[in-house]
Amino acid sequence: MKKEIVQSLQTFYFLLLTFATGVFYFCFYLVSLVFSLSMAFTLIGVPMITYVMRSTRTFARYERIQTKIYTDISIEPYERPEKNGGSVWQQAKEELADRRNWTIIGCLMLKFPLGLLALLLAVLCYIAPVIFILVPLAVPYLDINVAGMPVDTFVKSLFVMAGGVLLAFAGAKLGWSSALLAGRYTRNMFKRLHT
Repeated sequence: MKKEIVQSLQTFYFLLLTFATGVFYFCFYLVSLVFSLSMAFTLIGVPMITYVMRSTRTFARYERIQTKIYTDISIEPYERPEKNGGSVWQQAKEELADRRNWTIIGCLMLKFPLGLLALLLAVLCYIAPVIFILVPLAVPYLDINVAGMPVDTFVKSLFVMAGGVLLAFAGAKLGWSSALLAGRYTRNMFKRLHT
């Protein structure tokens, strides 16, 4: 039983982390690419483009490690040598022309809708069952309605609690399946890089 609880907590944490990283990647690449490309006519914009494009390697490594830790899905590492030679303009041109950078950026930005789905599933699978289980404690103090039905007696609250227990078991399975879906998404991103 302890192992299932620990796995459920890790899955819940992974789903919340998927949401947080999805929002971060979307905002980071949207703002940094627009800003660095718009500043490309100055001396500041060109190095920014190079560093933004090189950040894909770091974020891809992070996604690979995170997926391995929380879902135990093994992903073949993607390493390519750093290109530090040449002028700043040449480095920026090479980074912009590398399709693998754009593939990673696209996949990481698409983690935003996946993260929204992960947040919704985290709430439905892990938070809602706990709230339903705690309903008998709150009945004397709060007016509670579940699906339009008032829960005003202790017997009704016990039915809601039983539904919460069933939802907890079903939610643990659904939460784990959604975490595996997020892990497979990361694995597919790496498969695209190796082709």
